[in-house]
Amino acid sequence: MNRLAKMLAGTFLAGAGTAHAADLEVTHWWTSGGEAAAVSEFAKAFNENTDHNWIDGAIAGSGGTARPIIISRIIGGDPMGATQLNHGRQAEELIEAGLLTDLTELAEQQGWKDIVNPPSLLEACTFEGRIYCVPVNIHSWQWMWLSHGAYDAAGIPVPSDWNAFIESAPKLQEAGIVPLAIGQQSWQQRGAFDVLSVAIAGVDAWRKVVVNRDVGAAMGPEYQNVFAAIETARQLAADSNVQDWNQATNMVITGKAGAQIMGDWAQGEFQIAEQVAGEDYTCLPGLGMNEVLDTGGDAFYFPVIDDPEVQKAQLELASTLISPDVQVAFNLKKGSLPVRGDIDLSAANDCMQKGLDILKAGGILPSGDMNLTPDTQTQIEDLMAEFWSTDMSAADAQAHYADLIRAAE
Repeated sequence: MNRLAKMLAGTFLAGAGTAHAADLEVTHWWTSGGEAAAVSEFAKAFNENTDHNWIDGAIAGSGGTARPIIISRIIGGDPMGATQLNHGRQAEELIEAGLLTDLTELAEQQGWKDIVNPPSLLEACTFEGRIYCVPVNIHSWQWMWLSHGAYDAAGIPVPSDWNAFIESAPKLQEAGIVPLAIGQQSWQQRGAFDVLSVAIAGVDAWRKVVVNRDVGAAMGPEYQNVFAAIETARQLAADSNVQDWNQATNMVITGKAGAQIMGDWAQGEFQIAEQVAGEDYTCLPGLGMNEVLDTGGDAFYFPVIDDPEVQKAQLELASTLISPDVQVAFNLKKGSLPVRGDIDLSAANDCMQKGLDILKAGGILPSGDMNLTPDTQTQIEDLMAEFWSTDMSAADAQAHYADLIRAAE
């Protein structure tokens, strides 16, 4: 009997069976170099520590591309064994339809409530008191990544916050360097907007708008400053002619761009390129303005499948994903923070240590995914796509955004 089966013996999980008792298709959208290296740690651990077999179902593109495919398959009767989604409200309708496996018994047996930190991550997996997913990391959008090579070429110091970055932009442009790299996809543009909202408007104003749906705050002076900043960002990214987020990260890695606003998953690309935090690049949580993290991230859900061997494999995978060694191996390569508060991450680089310090200090926010429905998020993405691709004024964009907040469920 293998180590994981022993741990679960005497519960609703049976012990080890025959070799590769179940082939478990696992869908996800982790396809960049850093992401692929990270997800391979999950697959390796599952294959080595259980009698089952990970069948990789990577879907090229972003989560916005993958999620409709994933949901369509589950609803259409062709479910995968397990799937990545963001923990939040994305799976509510699937849960209500009885299409996702209830993990509550496993979670209680293994004490997930005692080890998952912050608690909001497990709460985001909970619907009507039952747990339906296992969180695997803490991802935060609240970062800006700056290229030391670009600033060396421009002959100026690396900025310490967003305002200093704006001041540095003309020197970067004189040196032929794009100040801000952002891929031309709406989810990246919306992400930049979300980060600037927290950094510029501040945490209190952000909570009023995103958590409390305060339309007056969305039209107030704090958010007026946010939309002015987005207008500036649009100008500074005008020559950032790439699509994918990792292409924009590569512009920073190669010194073709001064900075990128992107979540901490960008760290995986820096690691693949063998760049060292603090030497080759600088990371600014909260753009150096408000050092907080929005604690979103990824979780795995398990569609209901009427096959006992698959059900065993699903529960063993859930246990594997949250186990201490796997949490360390995965998150060190992913650039994210672990969901367990009881593991040693002394090997983490400078940027991850910054994130851990913020987490320990309680500087956390719930992610937008936990507060706004997928429909509202999509509408905000559509607004950002229009804003970034046209000459829409900051004032008009703010008015449209306030309308979306007014209509949000």
